[in-house]
Amino acid sequence: MAKTKKEKWSLRQDFRKRWQLYLMLLLPVLYILIFCYVPMGGIIISFKDYSFRKGILGSPWVGLKYFKQFFGSPDIGMLLKNTLIISFYQLIVTFPAPIILALALHIIGNDRFKKFMQTVTYAPYFISTVVLVGIVLQCLHLNIGIVNTILEFLGMNRVDFMGRVSYFRHIYVWSGVWQTTGFSAIIYIAALGNVDQSLVEASLIDGANRLQRIRIVELPALKPIITIQLIMAIGSIMGVGFDKIYLMQNTLNLPVSEIISTYVFKRGMKDLQYSFATAVGLFNSVVNFILLFTANKLSQKFGETSLW
Repeated sequence: MAKTKKEKWSLRQDFRKRWQLYLMLLLPVLYILIFCYVPMGGIIISFKDYSFRKGILGSPWVGLKYFKQFFGSPDIGMLLKNTLIISFYQLIVTFPAPIILALALHIIGNDRFKKFMQTVTYAPYFISTVVLVGIVLQCLHLNIGIVNTILEFLGMNRVDFMGRVSYFRHIYVWSGVWQTTGFSAIIYIAALGNVDQSLVEASLIDGANRLQRIRIVELPALKPIITIQLIMAIGSIMGVGFDKIYLMQNTLNLPVSEIISTYVFKRGMKDLQYSFATAVGLFNSVVNFILLFTANKLSQKFGETSLW
């Protein structure tokens, strides 16, 4: 009992000394509570036949009706296939890219050139998704796009990049690499800055070349961060970015661009089938949670780093 009072008194003293920090902490905590936890109560409508007039609590229960409807839908195969293909393609390409960039920047000896390259690679991240998609559409436009203009200048035929299903996934993933690689590399660059220099000096004395130093010294230093980032990436495999894909969609590339998140939006906001859309979104979130939990357990079993 005395210990509990002591802990309370200690917290009270700490709050008096650092009340400014607690005040700063209050805003993000409120944001998370209001926009992340409170809306979770809305998942109840996935088990109800929701209507505006009756409200959430007054709408009748229908159990797993909408889940069965989704699993029996002829679209489920296409949605899962497109979502998984784009997700794994994106993971395979975008996950190692910032690690490679961080290692490359770490090698550069000229500090001014290094800072310049960091700025150049960071900059695309601050371009909004709408502007990015606009740039992509303009560059790849069939008639006025710079890419097709160059192809025609070289004596080649113009290509409708956004109208061919074979190009959509590549455009989506590689434009994402250009936009996010520099910013994602920040955490790896920071970790490389804390590498024990005695290990670097020892490797130089032993005659290790650049690639050997990366393998023996630098990659082991990045291993904990790489593991955490990989677990989080696996845990969001089913959550492919909705906004960018939706903006890049058209009737021609729809067979490969329709994913679960865009399907949920269209059924919920356009067709006003809120209960069905919520059920599909809940299924998507549950799958992501299972993947995250499994990846974390495997990391605990075979490695030394995990989220919890």
